[in-house]
Amino acid sequence: MGHLFLVRHATTEASASGRNLGGLSDDPLTAHGRLLAERVGRAIALELEPISPLDLRLVTSPARRCRETAAAIREAIARPGQALEEHAEPALLEIDYGAWDGLSPEECRRRDPELRAAWEADPYATATPGGESGADVAARAFPILERLERWLAAGTGRVAIVVSHNHVIRLRLAALLAMPLPDYRRRLGIDPGSYSVVEFGPSPVVRRLGVVPLESLASEGSPEGWHL
Repeated sequence: MGHLFLVRHATTEASASGRNLGGLSDDPLTAHGRLLAERVGRAIALELEPISPLDLRLVTSPARRCRETAAAIREAIARPGQALEEHAEPALLEIDYGAWDGLSPEECRRRDPELRAAWEADPYATATPGGESGADVAARAFPILERLERWLAAGTGRVAIVVSHNHVIRLRLAALLAMPLPDYRRRLGIDPGSYSVVEFGPSPVVRRLGVVPLESLASEGSPEGWHL
């Protein structure tokens, strides 16, 4: 039995303002985002204590905002003598928003009203202008995640922490929850700096969904400070 932690990178200027930040953008975390990444790292470290992982992997999108979040997690979970395998996977990059990159939802609607309406109705099948659809994201990201999930299910004491992006994580959680993939954007909300936990054994079980550590209580190390 193994555990998968799906972590969305912490706050950037774009995520704070509600603007699209796609796979071709490489913005850093804000000062608040760096603090949030540290809190996420401490929360995950607490989650790992009862698991006592024997084999730990940290996999990240190569985007700067993910690498910075992963660095904070690595620092929080590091233990003397514990092996940690770490690498970046380009297939875990955020959706390519194409011409919508950097725009707000309202700016997208003004620019491409019909396409935006179609995308909001079914972002899985509809591609952004010059960019990707949810199906495109799933086609490149799911094989990486499925390989990790098979590894987790095949042994005990295994943990994989994946630091990725909004669309990648929502798509994968929708699939694990047997949710219709066209609904992934409408029915799941995953905040910056949140993590979800899936346990892999005979079948996957979602144990946490979109947990964001609260600042005051996370600093005290209290699990009651986490909300779903």
